[in-house]
Amino acid sequence: MNVTASTPTVFDVQRIRADFPLLSRSVHGKPLVYLDNANTSQKPASVIEAVNAHYRERNANVARAVHQLGEEATAGYEGARDKLARFINAPSRNELILTSGTTQSINLVAYSYALPRLKAGDAILTTVMEHHANIVPWQLVAARSGATVKAAPINERGELIVDKYLEMLTPEVKLACVTHVSNVLGTVNPVREIARECRKRGIALLVDGSQAVPHRPVDVQALGCDFYAITGHKMLGPTGTGALWAKREHLEAMPPFFGGGEMIREVRFSGTTFAAPPHKFEAGTPNIAGFVGLAAAIDYYESIGFEAIHAWEQQLLGYATERLREIPGLRIFGEAPEKEPVISFLLDGAQATDMATLLDLQGIAVRSGHHCAHPLMQFYDVPATLRASLAFYNTREEIDAFIVALLKVRKLLM
Repeated sequence: MNVTASTPTVFDVQRIRADFPLLSRSVHGKPLVYLDNANTSQKPASVIEAVNAHYRERNANVARAVHQLGEEATAGYEGARDKLARFINAPSRNELILTSGTTQSINLVAYSYALPRLKAGDAILTTVMEHHANIVPWQLVAARSGATVKAAPINERGELIVDKYLEMLTPEVKLACVTHVSNVLGTVNPVREIARECRKRGIALLVDGSQAVPHRPVDVQALGCDFYAITGHKMLGPTGTGALWAKREHLEAMPPFFGGGEMIREVRFSGTTFAAPPHKFEAGTPNIAGFVGLAAAIDYYESIGFEAIHAWEQQLLGYATERLREIPGLRIFGEAPEKEPVISFLLDGAQATDMATLLDLQGIAVRSGHHCAHPLMQFYDVPATLRASLAFYNTREEIDAFIVALLKVRKLLM
């Protein structure tokens, strides 16, 4: 989809904003303009109330209790698995492991799938635009196994050079990784094409879906990947929630990553037998209330619909991009023709942290820093950028306020 401004369609954003309590607060005496959604999204009242209601009405542990509260807590927790499985069109609820987020999900794949298969001379392929969560776990298991980590390049527009990625899928590659949407650039990668080429070569593909699931419908069966990682707090849900979807054959072959209660069938000192997936990967007491909240977040997304969400966010992205291009000396990083509503930028001669601090004093919340993407910053030869990331509850008026504040900051710093 082209990043250009267009006439807004009918979208009752003010009604939606009323569902998000935090959006009505002030910061430093200014109305809050929250543009840090790629970091974490705000939560609708229905999510907050779902978590509250769990603790007020049915707080108990899951799975083992036979009393009423335990059954209700288990129904809420397992109901979240069902909703999330449907949300991404997983073939089976039992292929969905509930985790604390994408970082835990990727580490699970690193240590339970990759490490047992790696040996000296093998390789893992990732890309220059990845979040550290899709780089560091691979480096750790590579160091233990004697394998190496290779990174496919991008171009100046922030697009993955797909031909080069495919060229790098050589026989020594035992696992390929790619982000669905870049957390810095907003670039949407051609996951379906990459997955198809990986299958031809017998290479499993892991996709970091953290920045995709909040903005677009995801169908893991249509994508054709082997693993798909999700973070709940970026998609209206509570922190400490997320999931790993994996093909059944992988889950059945993978050993447990954590050991403890719930993930077992029977424990003897002579040996332990483990539960079937997904439970063999879910040791200990989970974030029950958090997943009850995540289920409510999915309900909220579905009440609006991704067609409407995506259309509005693309209008906001186009409008914000055009307004930023009007500012002299401003450089945007990542101008792929298909991207989600994330804009990273810098002003000539200004430090990103200084700019973010001054914007905060005007009520504008943006992110500054390397965004857990050091290799990407190195590619662009900058230490940091500012990042304005939008959500469907943002408005054109907020973008205008952001631009006015940014022009004031530019005047102060130039």
